[in-house]
Amino acid sequence: MFTSPRRWTLIASPFLALVLVYYLFVTPDTNPIALNSQGQRMQSEPELLILEGTHHLSEDENAKQKVSDASFEEDRCGKLRKDMESVFVVLKTGATEAREKVPVQLRTTLQCVPNYAVFSDYEETIHGVRTYDVLQNVTEFTMNNEPEFQVYHRLQDVGPEGLTDEELGDDSNGPFGKTNNPGWKLDKWKFLPMIDGALEVQPDAKWYIFIEADTYMVWPNLVNWLAHLDHTRDYYLGSPMQIGNILFGYGGAGIILSSQTMYHLHDYRVKHQSELEHMTSQEWAGDCALAQALKDIHIDLTWAWPMMMTSRPHEIDHFSEAYGRQPWCYPAVSYHHLSPHEIEEMWRFDRGWFKSGKNALLLHGDVYREMVHNRSLAERPDWDNLSPAIIDFDPPTEPSTEACADACSQNSDCLQFSFNHELQSCKHASTTFGGVATNGTDSGWMTHRVQRLLNNFQSSCPEVQYIFN
Repeated sequence: MFTSPRRWTLIASPFLALVLVYYLFVTPDTNPIALNSQGQRMQSEPELLILEGTHHLSEDENAKQKVSDASFEEDRCGKLRKDMESVFVVLKTGATEAREKVPVQLRTTLQCVPNYAVFSDYEETIHGVRTYDVLQNVTEFTMNNEPEFQVYHRLQDVGPEGLTDEELGDDSNGPFGKTNNPGWKLDKWKFLPMIDGALEVQPDAKWYIFIEADTYMVWPNLVNWLAHLDHTRDYYLGSPMQIGNILFGYGGAGIILSSQTMYHLHDYRVKHQSELEHMTSQEWAGDCALAQALKDIHIDLTWAWPMMMTSRPHEIDHFSEAYGRQPWCYPAVSYHHLSPHEIEEMWRFDRGWFKSGKNALLLHGDVYREMVHNRSLAERPDWDNLSPAIIDFDPPTEPSTEACADACSQNSDCLQFSFNHELQSCKHASTTFGGVATNGTDSGWMTHRVQRLLNNFQSSCPEVQYIFN
């Protein structure tokens, strides 16, 4: 198993080049956390990376280099690495997406996480980090009898190169998930095995955080939140979704389990693995199967919305209420469905926000003001601002962007509009979103009204709101 990407030690000199090259090619991949054949944790030895043209560092130079590296890490991460020492993070992915989506997480969000592992359905090295096949923890009977494992067996035989273009494609996410993506359908089998996998790698963490390759976590907010909670209690934190009578934490927004919950679930799975795998076969979503297992041991979901979000910042209604809560005054802990570019953009904003030293938390109100309002609210072609209300025009008015904008301006409750040229469809909203790029759609905002709304909310947080129960 493996944790955060390592700083490579750069050593080279002309008379040692051949010897060092030998060591480079015969030394296997290693990681700060690894497992031996019995599943026991063991520390790996440092690797050498040889670069031509560099010089051998003296002891004094080595010491200076370590100080420089430490300064860079402190500058980039602040106290975050120390604050997260009791937290273990699992990035869950799969071979159909890992090479595209995991690298940006390794060079941004996971850069400041001291203890993490990448769980997948295929073992490979991505940017120096070894992924772990968590499906090895599934019984042979299930592997040989459940249709989702057909693509898994092919992966083990021929690797990702053996996947078809359709299997590698990122199918659109509908009400029942990515039903045409074999990798997505295989993914449901990872949720329960990753409990045991995480405990094998890091048995003594206080909190276990499970995220996906397109999840963004605001780590300083997370550790601040967890500092108010007791890891020796049964905690299951997540953004609520429901299938049938099962309420579950949505995996894309992240799932947080206390160590107490982890060990209770582990003990239950050891005794009931076959029954749990049969239950999983009947579910189409792995996060729902996880919740069913937790329900069996009487651990209920703590609704963590709006701290944990199921969508991107630009797709959130920051001003309206849901579940009796309004996002504005809550710390932002997670977002979902971010592209690699959006993760990088959010990481730059996140680090800049906390690096200033003035800000202890990042509230949803801050994200809206800085990432949405200050960057996006201008008339935009090929953009859908997600306005929900359809507006019909009476003759002789012809549907158009201009007519849609004019109708919005005449309605004092309208804050934004969009017009789809293909469908000739005008939509309005009495709240405001950032939106998403969409060809053939024009969007606009009543900026003076939005500014008035923003001004009313600016001083509406006398205290930070948290979710504890």
